[in-house]
Amino acid sequence: MNKQLSNDLSSMEAILEQVTQHGLEYLQNIHAHSTSTEAVPEVFEGLQQEGIGAIEALKRFNARWAPVLVAASGPRYWGFVTGGTTPAAIAGDWLTTVYDQNTQAAKGYGDISAALELETIRLLLALLELPENFLGGFVTGATMSNFTCLAVARQWLGSQAGLNIARDGISDELNILTATPHSSSIKSLALLGIGSANILSIKTGDGNRESIDISDLENRIRQLNGQPFLLISSAGTVNTADFDDFPAIAALKNRYHFWWHIDAAFGGFAILSDRHRHLLKGWEQADSITVDCHKWLNVPYENAVFFIKEQHRLLQVITFQNSNAPYLGDPLENFNYLNLLPENSRRLKALPVWLSLNAYGRKGYQSVIRNCILLAERFGAFIARTARLRLMAPVRLNTVCFTLAGANNYPHKVSAFLSALNKTGKVFMSPTLYKGQPGIRAAFVNFRTTEKDIAIAEQLILEILEQTKDA
Repeated sequence: MNKQLSNDLSSMEAILEQVTQHGLEYLQNIHAHSTSTEAVPEVFEGLQQEGIGAIEALKRFNARWAPVLVAASGPRYWGFVTGGTTPAAIAGDWLTTVYDQNTQAAKGYGDISAALELETIRLLLALLELPENFLGGFVTGATMSNFTCLAVARQWLGSQAGLNIARDGISDELNILTATPHSSSIKSLALLGIGSANILSIKTGDGNRESIDISDLENRIRQLNGQPFLLISSAGTVNTADFDDFPAIAALKNRYHFWWHIDAAFGGFAILSDRHRHLLKGWEQADSITVDCHKWLNVPYENAVFFIKEQHRLLQVITFQNSNAPYLGDPLENFNYLNLLPENSRRLKALPVWLSLNAYGRKGYQSVIRNCILLAERFGAFIARTARLRLMAPVRLNTVCFTLAGANNYPHKVSAFLSALNKTGKVFMSPTLYKGQPGIRAAFVNFRTTEKDIAIAEQLILEILEQTKDA
């Protein structure tokens, strides 16, 4: 065995102690850790012929990289709908690495980690109040969750015309209807060979809405003259956390022939809010649903799930089967995760979720969701009463979309304002465009965020507005 490997193997306790201490120091000081940086470590040294061992490598990391990594899991990082990491989820993620399971099969293949994943799927279905007639699986994020769902939807569309797209490829036009899809859905369609020319855009509702106009949707459906299609709907749009009218879509599904997909990456967790659960009424009638765990569930990246109705299982297997791997058995007879999703090699992503759900239960996550919504509403009220700022849409859930008053005439000022705010290193928000206008998004999904963090951000905003009032 290599000398450094042998030494490290005998020094595991010391290595883990150093990692633990470093992790604790970061987590205990995460409130003060910078949310942004412009620093760049010194010039890359290149790969050495002789390694320096894990402890020395950790020292090198702590010296070069640790000081410039931002507090993306901290309480005032409000960009990109980035969640935090609960203590139980951190424990689960560390143990996932320690056990290093390749979650791919159930009983009969020498590994039962898939059984843990199946149990975790059942826990999530219970948390989200979805029926157990959904099959689920863990993937890296909303992009792969959307990809998985839309791949099976593509197979369904082909089957309606007697085609096996997974085997023969795309040969006919496929109709996709949507209003305000997440970019990951569009990216997934491109990866699946479905060009943008097949996407039929549906109007959004009047006013500050990003949701589907149901009347326009039905008009578009009628124009298809009975052709099957794929509908992509939203449970929480990116800019304004808007929800499509699921009961109305469910009624249309009873009259027309289509695959209904819901992107509920973060919005699905609104089911845990008594004031917002009505937004998800009827979502259980969808054919497929995307949910992102590393957002509002507050588990580490990369972690998301897909849910696909069990009635489509055969299509799912046909889409993802390893048909040329006899050592894996008959994909149509044996339960094997390799035949249910894109990735063959998968770490045990379910463990952080399993531990966190068991640790905090429904009430724990209800508390997280309620707190984030209340903080978003407080921050939105601050924006509304601040003369030089303007809400671009109502605060519907956990996202605040705002801009500078008069920004239409001076779009560069929005960018300059946000840059100044983020450069403080005390809060981070992301830029956006909403209905063609430059804006700023603040997404509240972190269990650590408190009213003190909102107060810090409000004070910073007022100070920057004062500094730039004559600019």
